[in-house]
Amino acid sequence: MKISASVFLGAALCVMALSGCDMALRQDMADQPKNRPQSPSTFFSDGRSERPLVENTVAHGAVDDDVYHVAKEYAGYPLPLDEKLLARGEDRYKVFCTPCHGLQGDGNGMAAVRGMKHPPSYHIDRLRQAPNGYFYDVITNGFGAMYSYSERIPPRDRWAIIAYIRALQLSRNAKASDLPEDLRQKVANGGVANKGAKE
Repeated sequence: MKISASVFLGAALCVMALSGCDMALRQDMADQPKNRPQSPSTFFSDGRSERPLVENTVAHGAVDDDVYHVAKEYAGYPLPLDEKLLARGEDRYKVFCTPCHGLQGDGNGMAAVRGMKHPPSYHIDRLRQAPNGYFYDVITNGFGAMYSYSERIPPRDRWAIIAYIRALQLSRNAKASDLPEDLRQKVANGGVANKGAKE
């Protein structure tokens, strides 16, 4: 049985057309059917892809509910510093910060030791002289390899952590003259409370 050239040519065109359809139906994740923000759209009558806000509503994230938010240059504390705040700061620091920053704040946490980028030590001059608002901003928004903790750490706990970081910095840089008399004696005796009692 002979196949005419026109039938063969028609079959070839059909195969080519069907293979082209297959390519047009394929959707990759990089080529998704979606509208970019503020792009035009024929779907809605006003020609916009974004919908206007519903009257008497507030967009998610539009209200700043962080009453402790301060500028990066802020040097004070919006909370009273006391032992309870420091204890809370130590607890939260151990939970959220030690994996990278280490127990002593020197940047040698377990995650850093196991190959992640080492964060800077809190004991370098740049961070010892940084205002408290800088630390608050970094905890809230992240910095470098550190992601934001704004959803994990409430604002009050961020300030508790900052107070504890300042205590860590002070512990490494305190002068003996700043210590109470009983602690100065202990330091002078090599860590022994009463040297005469030991002998």
